[in-house]
Amino acid sequence: MSLKRRQFLLFIGATAGATALSLNRSSGLLGSSPAHAAGHRPFMPVKGPMPYSATGVAPADQPAAYAQYAVQDDVVLPEGYTYDVIGSWGDAVGDSRFGYNNDYLSFVPTGPDEGYLTINFEYISADTWAETFATVVGDAPDFAAVKAEVESMGGEVNAYRLPAGPMKEQILEVSKQALTDQGMGVISIRREASGKWVRSNSDADRRITGISGLDNRSRYLKSTGPATAVFQKRQGYGYIDGLSTNIIGTFGNCAGGTTPWGTALSAEENIQNQVPEKVYPDGTSFYPLAKQFDAGFEGQGNVLGLAGNKYGWIVEVDPANKYDYGVKHTWLGRYRHEAVGIRATAGEKLAFYSGCDRRGGHLYKFVSADTVKDPTDKANSRLLTNGMLYAAKFNADGTGSWIPLAPSTAVDPVLPSTVVGGMVTLPKRPLGGFDKVTDDAEAMVFKQQFATLGDLYDGSDREKQGAILIDAHYAANAAGATCTARPEDTMVTADGTLFTAYTSGTPGGDGGPDMAVFKGPNGEVPYEYGWLMKLNEDGNDPAAMTFTWSTFIAGGEEADGGPGFANPDNMEFDNNGNLVIVTDMSTSRHNKAVPSRVDEEGTPIAQKDLLGLYGNNSVWFIPTSGDHAGEALMLGYGPMECEMTGPFFTPDNTTLFLAAQHPGERNGTRQNMASEMRQYAMQTTTGQAFMQSREVPLGSNWPDMAENAAPKPSVVAVRRVDGGSIT
Repeated sequence: MSLKRRQFLLFIGATAGATALSLNRSSGLLGSSPAHAAGHRPFMPVKGPMPYSATGVAPADQPAAYAQYAVQDDVVLPEGYTYDVIGSWGDAVGDSRFGYNNDYLSFVPTGPDEGYLTINFEYISADTWAETFATVVGDAPDFAAVKAEVESMGGEVNAYRLPAGPMKEQILEVSKQALTDQGMGVISIRREASGKWVRSNSDADRRITGISGLDNRSRYLKSTGPATAVFQKRQGYGYIDGLSTNIIGTFGNCAGGTTPWGTALSAEENIQNQVPEKVYPDGTSFYPLAKQFDAGFEGQGNVLGLAGNKYGWIVEVDPANKYDYGVKHTWLGRYRHEAVGIRATAGEKLAFYSGCDRRGGHLYKFVSADTVKDPTDKANSRLLTNGMLYAAKFNADGTGSWIPLAPSTAVDPVLPSTVVGGMVTLPKRPLGGFDKVTDDAEAMVFKQQFATLGDLYDGSDREKQGAILIDAHYAANAAGATCTARPEDTMVTADGTLFTAYTSGTPGGDGGPDMAVFKGPNGEVPYEYGWLMKLNEDGNDPAAMTFTWSTFIAGGEEADGGPGFANPDNMEFDNNGNLVIVTDMSTSRHNKAVPSRVDEEGTPIAQKDLLGLYGNNSVWFIPTSGDHAGEALMLGYGPMECEMTGPFFTPDNTTLFLAAQHPGERNGTRQNMASEMRQYAMQTTTGQAFMQSREVPLGSNWPDMAENAAPKPSVVAVRRVDGGSIT
């Protein structure tokens, strides 16, 4: 076993031949399935465009074996595996339709071979969505006319203040359709005797969209926690929508979680694309003008006058309750949420972990005020209405602490010199919003001006707490929480260990990660390809205020010490403790030609410019026991220009649900089976350079696979043809 595999097993807490971990999830109602014999791979790994050892091709043979490669526009799986398309964009769901860009999936069994599948719909890929809307959905707004009119007005318009007339009506229709295709969906499914999964269409099937409640007040989303004191304001510094604690819709729904008591959690992530993210010191939102409707169809909340401070939360939904359209628990904080790791143990505090998926975002923990009695009791939802939100501070020595986001917490801002890119964002005072700070001296002046977080926010004690939660990311920067590398999935295992995937260490307009914590295998800063981190609470107490942590490099080419994939995103452990990882490389980088690894001056090109080598986004399986423990095996890759998301196993391990998001996002519908040949400067697993000619389809026709068929985001059930365990 290689050093890399041994390091991984030590990191994961396993040894070859011993079962490692299991997910902290309540047992389901599906029967068990025997695990594959130790020492045997469950499948022959898929051969992607990049060499990796598990395929069995010797390094000396790899230049010839990989000299030619043809990418497929499909969900490509190992021999003996198949998939069922359960639902696609445009399919009927309740009185609405299956949304766009399906992401997190939550399966809650209701009996043998059946259950509820709750699905997130994150955003629209505007160009491809508009191009295919009429074909998939039917009557379409005049997208071209709206785009042209907005471009003639400078590229964006405050549609909220437009006078009534055709222009406003057209923008309103585009925005409503786009928001309808976001949010959440609940569908009931069952497994037929053949093993195929199909929809069973119960009366609980429903859509919770970006405009739920707009035309039907019974479908408002509800809210709990201190931010409701801000929502209830009748006047303030900024914009108030007049709906009190009621909320219209949910959007930006990316990752999520499933509670042991059978509810689904949906994470509102990039809400800044549709509504203002900035807030005033009293927690009220900036006015709709701050995020206008633009020619790319962003700013969808503008024409509707949606209040930005009501988005960016965790939404809880009981899939079995057909009248439940969601609750936003504000104690969990408002930021660009990703997945939710849940720790619910009888006799202990409830702990929820989530990351803010932005460059320089933080890792957070909510701890309930009361203790869990029965982890499967649906009354546990009440524990989310009272507690405290904390942000993580990582020390370079592998220790850390949790900083409470409370009014009494001292201001001790992150210094720009400590983060990759040299910039942090701090609350802007006395005005609202934030400042981009690039000088340590400016940050120290900020610290001298404000002693506590309470000094940065206005109102009563409860209103101040609500405003801090609404402005959580910027408050956490002010309190000195560690800036991280796009924290994506958070998973808690049965022993209480938290695993977090960090997707990318490259800085950007929102900031960058702490350079003492997020380093590559050779100390590289920035490091693009991502990490896995594990965190153990001191005393194994979910309410502990200190912890230890360690990272494992989880991205990069094998010759450079990586497993052969880049940008780890969502994770899932199967019932035998094995790990599944899906990747999230930016669509613009998929299969981008890399004819040379150096520029014209002979300087090595940046890591992000090498991402084209990896091909499409993919799904990886890493056994944590047996002779192949720690070995990365490609379980499959997705259609063109898509992201594979939402991995979720049935309790018997015989089905892996996956969501293929935004096929054809860059090139739209693949026309007449078009493709092109591109060149790639590859290297073998031992570092020998060679060139690859790769055939790359232009656009997608998935899932229908017919020539010129419109690409549609879809949810699939992956299974073995023989009905055995997936892994």
